[in-house]
Amino acid sequence: MPKKTSSAAVPKPAPPVPRTPEEAAPKKAAAKPAQQVTAVEMGARQREISVSEFFTKNRHLLGFDSPRKSLLTCVKEAVDNALDASEEAGILPDVAVRLEVVPTNGTVPPASQATRFRVTVTDNGPGIVRQQIPRIFAKLLYGSKFHRMRMSRGQQGIGISAAGMYGQLTTGKPVKIISRTGPRAAAHFFEVQIDTKKNEPLVHENKQIEWDRPQGTQVALEVEGKYQKGRASVDEWLEQTSIANPHVKLTYHTPEGEAKEYPRTYHELPPSPREIKPHPYGIEFGMFLKMLQDTKSHWVSGFLASDFCRVSPQLADEICKTAKVSPHLKPRDLKGHAAETLYQTIQNTKIMAPPTNCISPIGEKAILSGLYKQIKGEFYTAVSRPPAVYRGNPFLIEAGLAYGNRPEDQQKPQQPAMPKAEGEHEEEDSELARVIRYANRVPLLFQQSACSTFKAVLNTTWRNYGVSQSRGALPGGPMVIFVHMASVWVPFTSESKEAIADYDEIQKEITLALRECGRRLGLFLRRRERAASEFRRRNIFELYIEEVVDACDRLKGGKLPKAKLKAQLQKIATSRTGGLKTDEALGKTGGGPEGLPHSIIVTAEGVEGEIALADQVERDADPAGVPVEPDLLGDEQPIETPSKKRAAGPQAAKGRIAKSAKGKAAQMPLFSKPAKREKTTRRRA
Repeated sequence: MPKKTSSAAVPKPAPPVPRTPEEAAPKKAAAKPAQQVTAVEMGARQREISVSEFFTKNRHLLGFDSPRKSLLTCVKEAVDNALDASEEAGILPDVAVRLEVVPTNGTVPPASQATRFRVTVTDNGPGIVRQQIPRIFAKLLYGSKFHRMRMSRGQQGIGISAAGMYGQLTTGKPVKIISRTGPRAAAHFFEVQIDTKKNEPLVHENKQIEWDRPQGTQVALEVEGKYQKGRASVDEWLEQTSIANPHVKLTYHTPEGEAKEYPRTYHELPPSPREIKPHPYGIEFGMFLKMLQDTKSHWVSGFLASDFCRVSPQLADEICKTAKVSPHLKPRDLKGHAAETLYQTIQNTKIMAPPTNCISPIGEKAILSGLYKQIKGEFYTAVSRPPAVYRGNPFLIEAGLAYGNRPEDQQKPQQPAMPKAEGEHEEEDSELARVIRYANRVPLLFQQSACSTFKAVLNTTWRNYGVSQSRGALPGGPMVIFVHMASVWVPFTSESKEAIADYDEIQKEITLALRECGRRLGLFLRRRERAASEFRRRNIFELYIEEVVDACDRLKGGKLPKAKLKAQLQKIATSRTGGLKTDEALGKTGGGPEGLPHSIIVTAEGVEGEIALADQVERDADPAGVPVEPDLLGDEQPIETPSKKRAAGPQAAKGRIAKSAKGKAAQMPLFSKPAKREKTTRRRA
């Protein structure tokens, strides 16, 4: 009988493992490649992209890349539109800016902690016709300035509609507009948003309302942002705007409930720029071909003379003759090699530079007025360069400079120096100069290092003018450098319009303007230093004059005319220490700053240079004082030149108007806290 085997000794077969459908399927010899997308399917995915849709995803290109910067951009675009409209209509601008904190959850947070604001900008401009309101405020790339060859703040047709798009994107609120074209016209109220897929306006409300203003426009935006004072803030932007636009009256209501007013100190509108035709040097070949197809002229010679500036009919015939093109050929028939030959002939022909009546510079006296109004300083000067051209576009560079501290600030007692331990050195703690940049009267607060203006300031050798400067750094000292570019088309580096491109022609003009300001500053500093040294010598002489007179009187037995001898010795001391020039340099007489045109010097005794401008600013800052004259630079109030003051001599000093304490307190300094610089080792030249 066979033995039974134990169940534990014989292993049981393992249960079958379930297999996936892929494993259960028979293995194929070779795996098929992944499914490829056909050209038909790729073509079906193509669709048009709206410009509004593009900038919604790329809002940082328009300056909406941070809450703080976004709030400033909204204010900037609304104020720029208000100033452009008022000036074009011949109205002295009166603009009110109001920032309000929007309550969240029924409570109003502090301004520094709020995340949602309501921006309201009101102007006294000509207003906007009802049919144009939706497209102006709710359609990107829509405006009247892109195709015009004339100076204006806006030039792309994006700004205010982009601000409305940002508000719609962050808060979902529409833009609210009130506009009125005249006292007898009705005031229209709109609420609009942008259809980003079509780049078309969506009108939510349109009605007539009662408005207390006879004419003008009011724009209200509700956006996400961050309010913070200091550099690159709304407060600083408005301060700088008042410097470059002294003809504007600005009223600013801060989110904290404070009201700031920047009075009008220049009571004339800037000259209105005129529109010009494009210059032949400023177009490319492709644009030239397009102009040939779009022209209304029947002949090539007429096309050259009518569609371009600085091309006369005689010059057009000469160009056609040189290019071997018939002047009576139809422009649309000019193609291929013949068109390229004509284009090259135009570029090689000597043509007069474009006219400059298409730009409106600020002016040296207006720059001085703005700098003196906003910045506390001791020396002010302004320079306007002659117009120049880049790529066929005329432009003009203006520069200004404010240096030093007011005499009352210089006389403040300094803190006594504390003793230092062995090996301890006092760190060099001096403020650096501040650069304020403008393009068509608009302040540029961001991308400073990428701007042609800032590069020109760095490349200027300020040490030649008596100002300390480390290598690759801004000059040191209490100084504000003002640079303005006026042009029919400013070459910005991006759509956000924050920095000027580095063209050689622009860089050269900025450098020349800064050098002229530097020469005047160096002349002032050297003259003041030399005069102070001579004045100290004179004081030393005068200390011994009494002793010399008494000694001579004793030698003569008391019979010497002491008063006559003393007067003679004082006359000799004065002549040996610079005489009247020393007194003029130190502000001891009524003599003006010789060799320093368009400059203001503030001394303890009063103001020298452009006294009329300084007095006008003081009267505007102190309404209770002398009444303001209607015209700052008109025939009714002639400007007293330095030569006339110098001829008046000491008598002019008696009639000089002293600066009031209230006027000084009204000055709003743009100097921030001193910036620490690292200690550098000076190298010997």
